[in-house]
Amino acid sequence: MTFPKDSIYASPIGEVGAFKFDETVTGVFPDMIQRSVPGYSAIISAIGLLAGRFAREHSVCYDLGCSLGAATLSMRHQIETENCRIVAVDNSEAMVTRFQEILQKDQAPVAVEVLCADIREVAIENASVVVLNFTLQFIPLEDRIGLLQKIYQGLLPGGILILSEKLKFDDDRQQELQTEMHHAFKKAQGYSDLEISQKRTALENVLIPETFVQHQNRLRQVGFSSAEVWFQYFNFASIIALK
Repeated sequence: MTFPKDSIYASPIGEVGAFKFDETVTGVFPDMIQRSVPGYSAIISAIGLLAGRFAREHSVCYDLGCSLGAATLSMRHQIETENCRIVAVDNSEAMVTRFQEILQKDQAPVAVEVLCADIREVAIENASVVVLNFTLQFIPLEDRIGLLQKIYQGLLPGGILILSEKLKFDDDRQQELQTEMHHAFKKAQGYSDLEISQKRTALENVLIPETFVQHQNRLRQVGFSSAEVWFQYFNFASIIALK
């Protein structure tokens, strides 16, 4: 399947505004995310496999910050547990509207409920799987621990949180190298120096990355017994946290 090409930042912009998940981004999002996040397809595929392993009967799987539902659909096609449903949440009306259209064409049997809401305000209940796939990084720093506490409390014993994030590094050389290699990845995907620079400006103060240790400490603070990286490609990683 081919998607419209992301060329949002291909031409010079006088004053680059803050990045928003609006209709413009929604229209090119599949192409944008594939060419911007190293290993994205592998992460999406593994989320489905993990959901197939951890989904329980009569429980709920949550995709928080679902965008166009890639993780939801991956879970939906791997879950074989009966009487298990998925709740997908995003605060972008454009994303939710488009995802609902995509969902109508998907024939997998697992029930999916799509909500247009702030994930900080959605109740997490009877959950066996919770996914935050490159979502927490857009939540204000002061709200992150509260969201994770709510997720932990809503997870069933033995449940799993899959947390994918862009990372930063305490060591300046590592930070410089990882950033340089991410830009090299994007250039290899066809993005120009101008596109990379303008996108970076748009995301400044919108996407706030943290170190793995910061994520791990916070996850343990809210109660998770284990939190480890299962996937990393340059400065993008995914963490499995177990209750």
